[in-house]
Amino acid sequence: MDMIYFDHAATTAVLPEAAQAALETMTAGFGNPSSLYRLGTQAAKHLAGHRTQVAQALGCKAEEVYFTSGGTEGDNWAIAMAAHLGRHKGKHIITTAIEHAAVIEPCKALESQGYTVTYLTPDPQGHIRLEDLEAALRPDTVLVSIMLVNNETGAIQPVAEAAQLLRRKKSAALLHTDAVQGFLKIPFTPKGLGADLLTISGHKIGAMKGSGALYIRAGLRGVPLIRGGGQESSLRSGTEATPQIAALAAAATLGRQRLEDHTARLTDLKGYALDTLRREVPGLVVVSPGDAPHICAISLPGYPSQVVVRYLSDQGFCLSAGSACHRGKASHVYAAMGLSKAVRDGMLRLSFGPENTREEIDQLAQALARTTRELVPASR
Repeated sequence: MDMIYFDHAATTAVLPEAAQAALETMTAGFGNPSSLYRLGTQAAKHLAGHRTQVAQALGCKAEEVYFTSGGTEGDNWAIAMAAHLGRHKGKHIITTAIEHAAVIEPCKALESQGYTVTYLTPDPQGHIRLEDLEAALRPDTVLVSIMLVNNETGAIQPVAEAAQLLRRKKSAALLHTDAVQGFLKIPFTPKGLGADLLTISGHKIGAMKGSGALYIRAGLRGVPLIRGGGQESSLRSGTEATPQIAALAAAATLGRQRLEDHTARLTDLKGYALDTLRREVPGLVVVSPGDAPHICAISLPGYPSQVVVRYLSDQGFCLSAGSACHRGKASHVYAAMGLSKAVRDGMLRLSFGPENTREEIDQLAQALARTTRELVPASR
């Protein structure tokens, strides 16, 4: 049975160019970048080049890029860093109720250490309101963390506007954004967003799992995540994961080159999908058409999403009920949006890649229509 994959927000296949870059690094270029002989110095030279490639894709300086194991580590590091740097200024943090767990859980941990965290709720379309952020700001606010693109709805959040608000209010708070779902999906630069800290992940863009980076604005005094041999400017010690980094650099370079074409293709695919599903699937609700080109959220009220996901899986379709990190648990994002229980219980997330086709979308519409005919609604 052929697989039709509509879950690119969960992970992506490794690009052939990224896999080749990793293979070459694991074989011919396997040296430790800290070693002083030729194999090591060559590895260090390649590492510097990969950092420059990722920085170019991000639109920042190479010295502002710090390699990590992925989005979760980057988010945790950014939040811990901001709390530490602001420890003499206050213990108030503002984030949102629709963040990835990699942001929410570290914030909860800080609450147990005496911090106060304000969780902004979105409007029914999944957007954070600037007036709510302004109302939540306090003199002791040390961090504002707002994701760029929501991983379950595709809603783009007003990060740049939040930065402008912080400047206008003369707030000392640092601004962090989880840009995992925005990187190489929508155009941005950290400076353009006004971010002090920004997280990206490799496996969302065709690189290997276990790779990512944290942008730390030049001039911001970083706080070490791991202490040891002094790698990553002494902020994240440990021998660099050079194969993963090579793959990340290759994928980032390709993503940068293809951004405009891929954005146009994904926008067209998603628009076609929403039109087709509305027309062909009885009772389907479009909860969020998504501002980003690759994600949208739909619902089949009365048909539990976990049942539908498994039913469609048996027919060769890969899609999810929300973030893969929920592992079947109810989505806090959909709950925060104030959706009815019937709509929440029937939620499905579609996330597209440039290799998807209109024919695959037609097949999905047919399969969802069969779902409404062959499965018994939960309300009966």
